[in-house]
Amino acid sequence: MPHHNSNPQMSDMAVNLRHVGKPIKHDSAELHVSGAARYIDDIPEPADILHVVPGGHPQAVCGSIKSVDLDAVRNAPGIVDVLVASNIPGVNDVSPILGDDPVLASDFVRFHGDVIFAVVAETRDLALRAARLANIVIEENQPVITIKEALESNSQVLDDYAFVKGRGAEALEHAGEVLTGSFSIGGQDHFYLEGQISLAVPQENGDMLVYCSTQHPSEVQHLVAKVLGKADHAITVECRRMGGGFGGKETQASQWAALAALAAARSGRACKMRLDRDADMQLTGKRHEFDVSYRVGHTPDGVLESIDVDFASRCGCSADLSGSINDRTMFHADNCYDVPHAAIKTRRMKTNTVSNTAFRGFGGPQGMLFAERMMDHIAISTGVDPLDVRKRNFYSADGTGVTPYGMAVEDCIIADLVETLEKTSDYRRRRKNISAYNSKNTILKKGISLTPVKFGISFTATHLNQAGALVHVYSDGSIQLNHGGTEMGQGLYIKIAQIVADVFGVDVERIRVTATNTSRVPNTSATAASSGADLNGMAAYNAAMKILQRLKCFLAERHDCAEQDIAFANNSVQVYGKEFTFNSIVGDAYLDRVSLSSTGFYKTPKITWDREKGTGRPFYYFAYGAAVSEVTIDTLTGEMIVDRIDILHDAGKSLNPAIDIGQIEGGFVQGMGWLTTEELVYDNAGHLKTHAPSTYKIPCANDVPEDFRVALYQPGENREPTIHRSKAVGEPPLMLANSVFCAISDAILATCPGTLPQLDAPATPQNILAALRIARKNGQN
Repeated sequence: MPHHNSNPQMSDMAVNLRHVGKPIKHDSAELHVSGAARYIDDIPEPADILHVVPGGHPQAVCGSIKSVDLDAVRNAPGIVDVLVASNIPGVNDVSPILGDDPVLASDFVRFHGDVIFAVVAETRDLALRAARLANIVIEENQPVITIKEALESNSQVLDDYAFVKGRGAEALEHAGEVLTGSFSIGGQDHFYLEGQISLAVPQENGDMLVYCSTQHPSEVQHLVAKVLGKADHAITVECRRMGGGFGGKETQASQWAALAALAAARSGRACKMRLDRDADMQLTGKRHEFDVSYRVGHTPDGVLESIDVDFASRCGCSADLSGSINDRTMFHADNCYDVPHAAIKTRRMKTNTVSNTAFRGFGGPQGMLFAERMMDHIAISTGVDPLDVRKRNFYSADGTGVTPYGMAVEDCIIADLVETLEKTSDYRRRRKNISAYNSKNTILKKGISLTPVKFGISFTATHLNQAGALVHVYSDGSIQLNHGGTEMGQGLYIKIAQIVADVFGVDVERIRVTATNTSRVPNTSATAASSGADLNGMAAYNAAMKILQRLKCFLAERHDCAEQDIAFANNSVQVYGKEFTFNSIVGDAYLDRVSLSSTGFYKTPKITWDREKGTGRPFYYFAYGAAVSEVTIDTLTGEMIVDRIDILHDAGKSLNPAIDIGQIEGGFVQGMGWLTTEELVYDNAGHLKTHAPSTYKIPCANDVPEDFRVALYQPGENREPTIHRSKAVGEPPLMLANSVFCAISDAILATCPGTLPQLDAPATPQNILAALRIARKNGQN
């Protein structure tokens, strides 16, 4: 019997790569542009479908619920049911961790819009009209809205946390120079094109099928089961595609899925719940806002000696994922810079605003923005070019650098990557030209900045770093693939199809990726932490390799040859000099009763994290990148335009360069929006005022610079044996936009050199004007 490799995960991945590494188009590209891609709202509705709409108090922000009179709601035309907390047969909670997120509020309103009841009606319009008829009395409390208010009242959702490297803050006493600073970092709405939506369809025996726009089908399955008082196996959750997610559908899809499922269970009819844009923005969490204060010690020539930084975040009314998000802010407060002594602290503040949640970068962007702000502060203090200050503090390429949380930086390529970008972007000449331009212009000022990115790849909750997949090879040679990853437009499905196609040596068109479904691949992790391709790609590879090994074993026995004499490529199979079609080999294997179906599993190796001690290896590897941004500001109006962007990003050995470059471009623009135009505004009572496109400004086509240059770092290769030595590319590019914020600061600096501009993020025209006023005042003093 020829040798059978029983552990495909440990194989050398020596397959012919005909598809991996090629710029193959997105599997749904034509469906997207033609409008034929089916989202949940496009699924044909059953004839007896009902519609579910949330309801709450129109004005109250927080306080005890004294009375709820829903008689007028129930008696309105077309109303089938009105759901309240007492109708829940299981547990009234959809929180991911701590049990502090009720599906329906019963005793207390935590924020404006907190859902107290849900209307189930024959049409969505009738449900919306009826929801306004509720008579609810709230004994209102004084709300806590801002981070400052939360700090003053010591209102926290989670305990403080810190980790220390070396002598920590004590080392500042011996630093050559010490700088002190503070600034605020705003939040961001996900503004996915497809809002939160779920369709629940009752099945036999009380089971439930839920179509949900979610990044985490398994969590939705578990929470819906908990709310309905069912076992997980009674709930199936399916997601073919999302119209965007960005983290906003990692945890926060569950409440709406649970309400749709509860309505369906009570009525016995299919029920759909879809939030409109205003409701979605008011009722779902955002990127965490931070107030940052710091002290940094450095040598006279700008080399870091010590940092002491405090992050205080607005978490909202519950914990959600704020623990891990704040932790990741801390993990990335060093960015690419090796600091001998560090004290990094976070406070996780509770406010009477919607519970903030995951957002692309998951706290990392806020930590990195501090690091880049710190570099600019040192550069101004020393009079050294900001790029040179950054380069003097990079982690070394020899692997000797250690992060503040005790992880060795063994794969650092940032110095070489930045050196390359510095040359290809012509940074030095452009900085001289900008200086000359600014000396001649009093109204318009230009700025330029080159900032790097070092982003850790893995879930920091170690148990989430696992994935499963299911591969079927049918007797006609077609292949069906299913895995735990979800498709939100980022091209995950096509990447994994490429991986499986190359295992079998067939055209990628043979691979059909089916909708992510909890009944096919169970116990999956969220498609998040940039790990979708890393985890699910390897799981699918392992599943396909098991089938390939069975086929090789079968052929070796039939043709009396060794397995190494068998090769699968170009839709055919070479067996000891003879050529067969892939279809004929599969057909023969089926007739010989060879199993042509297999599951695959993968868990990320090497990662460990001891949170109590604040040390370990929370990340499998780092992804790197850098960007040069050039901007122009109008010092009279505060308006800003981005003139040119140069990006060099490390995707390892890219699985699909076209998809990866698209992710880099999109991530950068989304980050640019966070730092320039997207501003969340709450009034003093806690009402979100920016809850529609009319008041909340995401970047538009005209905001994208005409001169936008993106390249993949060559030679790209992951030192760790990831799937075909690729690197994650979902989240890291967003943080390249830090260069835009720093370039704006550089332009403001041109009006009054010598002092770090007091610029808060986002750098809206109002904030730019405020920074200019302070700069001019400081200059006069």
